[in-house]
Amino acid sequence: MDMEPNHSDKIIQTPPSAWFAVHTRSRHEQTVYDRLMSKSISSFLPKMEVWSKRRDRQKRIRVPMFRGYVFINTLLDNRLWLTVLQTPGVARIISVDGKPAPIPEHQITSIQTVLENDTVITPYPYLNIGQRVMIVAGPLRGVEGILVRFKSNQQRLIISVDLLQQSVCVEMDTIEVEPISF
Repeated sequence: MDMEPNHSDKIIQTPPSAWFAVHTRSRHEQTVYDRLMSKSISSFLPKMEVWSKRRDRQKRIRVPMFRGYVFINTLLDNRLWLTVLQTPGVARIISVDGKPAPIPEHQITSIQTVLENDTVITPYPYLNIGQRVMIVAGPLRGVEGILVRFKSNQQRLIISVDLLQQSVCVEMDTIEVEPISF
């Protein structure tokens, strides 16, 4: 009694999605984000508060953390790549050698963790040098970045998106960190 294998029992695994950076036209980050979300493309537009200088007053406003970029989390096949590129306001998808370049998950997770905790965020020049660290205690536990000390009892953690060569700075009181081994 030979039994045919039941093909419906096979588990079909889809490749995991990844984060990609979408370069937008100048000051079109929010528009691109809204349009990608309306196309059911999982998108992330991290924002930070800054002081806006008006002629007669100053006001706090929310601006994109990484000017000119929106992040998407997807399995980027040719059809979806074309859909993203045809979205009004999109300039390009950041690529290396003609292929979309994924952003390491831990870099996006670090940005999301910082945004979830009420910390002061300021833009910071991209760094190639310095010690990479991970916070090992407190509400930002697990956040990775580059630590820069500038005053006693106060430290700065720089969180970078290497592919974009941009960073942000998080100011905090003394924190516990450990170096990351490569």
